[in-house]
Amino acid sequence: MNLAVNIAGVELKNPVITASGTFNSGKEYAKLFDVSRLGAITCKGVSHQAWPGNPPPRTVETYGGMLNAVGLQNPGAAAFIADDMPFLRSLDTRAIVNLCGKTEEEYMAVARDFAEVDGVDLYELNISCPNIEAGGMAMGTDPKQTTRITRMIKDIVNAPLIVKLSPNVTNIAEIAKAAEAGGADGVSLINTILGMKIDIHKRKPILGNTKGGLSGPAIKPVAVRMVYECAQAVKLPIIGMGGVMTGEDAIEFIMAGATAVAVGMANFHNPLATLEILDGIVAYMERYDVKDINDLRGIV
Repeated sequence: MNLAVNIAGVELKNPVITASGTFNSGKEYAKLFDVSRLGAITCKGVSHQAWPGNPPPRTVETYGGMLNAVGLQNPGAAAFIADDMPFLRSLDTRAIVNLCGKTEEEYMAVARDFAEVDGVDLYELNISCPNIEAGGMAMGTDPKQTTRITRMIKDIVNAPLIVKLSPNVTNIAEIAKAAEAGGADGVSLINTILGMKIDIHKRKPILGNTKGGLSGPAIKPVAVRMVYECAQAVKLPIIGMGGVMTGEDAIEFIMAGATAVAVGMANFHNPLATLEILDGIVAYMERYDVKDINDLRGIV
């Protein structure tokens, strides 16, 4: 049985990876299981300078998922490279570094921070950050900005570049094609869907930032549809995510056209979720006598 998949020339031992912001760099989870069993670990978003994040409360449960407004709090690239990269290099799995910024200059600065860093197998470009130069609109909601920032970062980084797409758009396939035009080596989708929850007793929003990103099973049908649409529109490898809780969920994304799947909210619900999802994929392949996981990709 072959579980190995290839993303932009980088081979992963299996298609199960972690979603940015839900697994940190794996140190905490490594106390519970061998994180090297995963196909890859995607670190929390890293910016050039440290970001304090949003005011609390930052997370709240919702029906079928959760809202988060953490605000990409992180210690900055220098601290990440010093404190987290040695751990990631020690693992027998692939390392994916998620890059974020609020202006073109910030994106280019963090990309340059990693230009000479060894041990990064793939970069994931988070273009869902609020672009302060464009009145708070995310770069990933505009095709021209998507192409432009993708090309800028592609020219700097020293490993293949995956562009993470926002679902908060009218036509996500158009954004995927814009990333492809900018030289992206792959796309990952979907990021969280913008949502809100109100405390009816206090008569105010629960999240300190008012709005937040919805993740979990509630968004999976939207995510599967968007992965399917992008798979029809571009020739790039796709990392599918959005409500992956079981091996069956992962198979659904792969059949829609994803090469790999990223596990996000499930890590908060169950720290062993990634391993259980991997076991579920294996069980499905055994049940239907599938010899190669790649044979299932895009069959729908």
